[in-house]
Amino acid sequence: MKPLILPLLPMLVAAVAPAFANPPATGTPTMTAHTAQSERKPVLFVLTSHASKGTTGIATGYYLGEVTHPLAELEQAGIPVAFASIQGGEPPVDGLDLSDAVNARYWNDATFRDAVTHTQRLGDVDPSKYSGIFFAGGHGAIWDFPTSDAVPRVTRAIYEAGGVVGAVCHGPAALVNVTLSDGTYLVAGKRVSAFTDEEERAVQLEAVVPFLLESTLVQRGAKHEAAPNWTAKVVVDGRLVTGQNPQSAAGVGAAMRALLVGAEARE
Repeated sequence: MKPLILPLLPMLVAAVAPAFANPPATGTPTMTAHTAQSERKPVLFVLTSHASKGTTGIATGYYLGEVTHPLAELEQAGIPVAFASIQGGEPPVDGLDLSDAVNARYWNDATFRDAVTHTQRLGDVDPSKYSGIFFAGGHGAIWDFPTSDAVPRVTRAIYEAGGVVGAVCHGPAALVNVTLSDGTYLVAGKRVSAFTDEEERAVQLEAVVPFLLESTLVQRGAKHEAAPNWTAKVVVDGRLVTGQNPQSAAGVGAAMRALLVGAEARE
């Protein structure tokens, strides 16, 4: 995957440094910027547990910047975050670029490291405890997100309860098999963005991945929107927020933050 190239986000002041809030009843670690606001329902960040690119032997996992940049955006509004992965425990990490200031700040923070080391198994979560769900990318996601029984169940429950669904880069692979209670695909008729077929060809993995994400979303009825390779592209359609590539990660987080804060204002 092309290295993450994003403008550096401003360093947050000490008041918004990551800290543990009261964990959900499930025991999943929760990070929040303001513990006084910990009564808010967290957003569930879901990470891939898949560690290799097909049969190539090349390591993969979740892409670090596609976790840290959205997390920084949510924390600016004091929105707590909890972590899960397909298998639970410590998921494999990719894109460990510590020259990225946001990556370095979180990776060197003991609270964040503990949270991503002890993720809950997605199949064990109670969807009613979360205000939204976010699927981080990394090539591993295209293998285990679509094949997980928990992904459609948890996503459908959160979305139909009025929650926000977000995903970036290969994270939208989680959405290809999510159906609503009426049997229709969640993405059918909706504007989306995801890692494009052209970008997959650019990294020479089009014959390695199990399917091309952009094409598959279109087959499910989605209206895919693309920007030039490695250019930020974020699409918001109702309570569905999707982004094309690592460059879109912060924008997805900001869009989810706006929807969540807006929903609170209307309550």
